[in-house]
Amino acid sequence: MLFIGFVCCLAVYVACNLGANDVANSMGTSVGSKAITLKQAIVIAGILEFTGAVLFGRQVSSTLAISIANPDLFVSQPQTLLLGMIAVLISCGLWLQIATTKNLPVASSHAVVGAIAGFSWVAAGSSAVQWSALGTISLAWVITPLLSAMVAAGFYLVIKRWILERDRPLAQLQQWMPWLSLILVSVFGVIVLPSVVATLPSTFLPEVPRHDFALGLGGMAALAITLVGWRRLAAEKVDLDSITNPQTTEVVERQLARFQLLSACCVAFAHGSNDVGNAIAPLATILYIQSTGTVPQSSLEIPLWVLVLGGVGIVTGLAIWGKQVIATIGEGIIKLEPSSGFAAELATAATILIASSYGLPVSTSHALVGAVVGVGLVKNWQAVRLDTLKSIGLAWVVTIPIATILSAAIFSGLRYFF
Repeated sequence: MLFIGFVCCLAVYVACNLGANDVANSMGTSVGSKAITLKQAIVIAGILEFTGAVLFGRQVSSTLAISIANPDLFVSQPQTLLLGMIAVLISCGLWLQIATTKNLPVASSHAVVGAIAGFSWVAAGSSAVQWSALGTISLAWVITPLLSAMVAAGFYLVIKRWILERDRPLAQLQQWMPWLSLILVSVFGVIVLPSVVATLPSTFLPEVPRHDFALGLGGMAALAITLVGWRRLAAEKVDLDSITNPQTTEVVERQLARFQLLSACCVAFAHGSNDVGNAIAPLATILYIQSTGTVPQSSLEIPLWVLVLGGVGIVTGLAIWGKQVIATIGEGIIKLEPSSGFAAELATAATILIASSYGLPVSTSHALVGAVVGVGLVKNWQAVRLDTLKSIGLAWVVTIPIATILSAAIFSGLRYFF
């Protein structure tokens, strides 16, 4: 029990640092665009991160647990894999804490994958690393920011062309609200709702097909968002046919701030679903070995309480240390308004949720930075702060080798003493 308590504390330590660093990605643009305050961001992100981790976090956790290190080479030495996963937790926690103190939004997925590869190589040679799986994950890391940038740029172009640059932007916004609501709900609903509904008990609405039920929920949500948006637009008590002026621009941005907040909620859920695996996959592997004396091979079932533990750690870290990295993402790359922040966060949520549905451990910071840059290129490419991007890019690049070396060194020490 003491040993299990120790490794659980290590996993919570990693989750806390992950929350302090990576969770900032979900709310950074909302705080940067002044759509919400920092305290509101911490509360909202905490709830949605926890929900995403518990409801949608199993796939990525299972991938990290069994797809990086070759389990066949550890069948006869399960304790070696156990020590390796302890080394992964320690090395990732240390590096994420260092990065957070420097206000750098690094990729926790890089750290975990690099750490697993590092100890595996030292333990059983290069064949212990499943290079094909590592190649797939690495390719996803490259595609993530590019895809997110393209989606964000395209979506912001639509908002810019059909709402912001029109002669009567308020009237345009009123007409576009149903479509914005539908796009927002679709990003979450198409990817997440079917999986969540599929987990409902068979006695719940047995005569209704699960996908139809999910579509119905999504449709009602889109309708509700539209009606609330129309009501709040009417409450502004301005002429919807007003020609573009500073007042109409302010009203449009104020209305879009509410859409941005909803998109930030999607990002928080997406981040919890993907990055919780970085903290709990090693823990789940350790617990499996400790209880069965064998190595997980084809699959690994993640217990619900382990997902909850990871979610609690993420929320705790966000509340204590998250504000520094939020400032870097939200204000350090380019100045954002709610309209541009909405586009960036919606693109990020779509990219990460798609990756989570396929069990790919990608980087939320990659996706959001790519989205912010994509929006910046549409707004004014000269306003993109390259010095901030260089610092972020350097942190991304050094994370893998640092985590690999740290993990290999810590594993070597643990194996020597135990």
